[in-house]
Amino acid sequence: MILMCGPAGSGKSTYARGLERDGYVLLSFDDEAWQRGHRDHPVPEDAMQSIHEHLQNRLTELVTSGARVVVDTSFWSKSSRDRYRDLLAPLGVTPTIYYLDTPTGVLLERIGARTNAGPNDVHVALEQAHAYINGFQIPTPDEGPLHVIRYPDA
Repeated sequence: MILMCGPAGSGKSTYARGLERDGYVLLSFDDEAWQRGHRDHPVPEDAMQSIHEHLQNRLTELVTSGARVVVDTSFWSKSSRDRYRDLLAPLGVTPTIYYLDTPTGVLLERIGARTNAGPNDVHVALEQAHAYINGFQIPTPDEGPLHVIRYPDA
């Protein structure tokens, strides 16, 4: 069970798709938001909550059935990571956080190249991108299993 973690543009979705090719079931916040018609960031709060509820319900079903799962969302705050850990603890599952450590310049370059062509290409305004980066809470080993993936591998 893997929680992909990193700011917009860090490479989470690309990395998660590689894990999917290796047999993981991919649950993607951006894919679900796109399917629901959301084309702007940030997604409205009520929609964000609904999407996370959907992902958590699906995650519980998959983990209970023995599937290997990767959840692709920013997990920008410790509390957001804690919510998923708390959900999984009664099931006897401890997720590993895969944190994509990507330099700010690369994040901004990737975000700036987005064209709204799909769920992993949603345009983010420069001001919003800076807010995402500045507000991001980097995970630490005291949160549990942590795997850091550094640029250029991210």
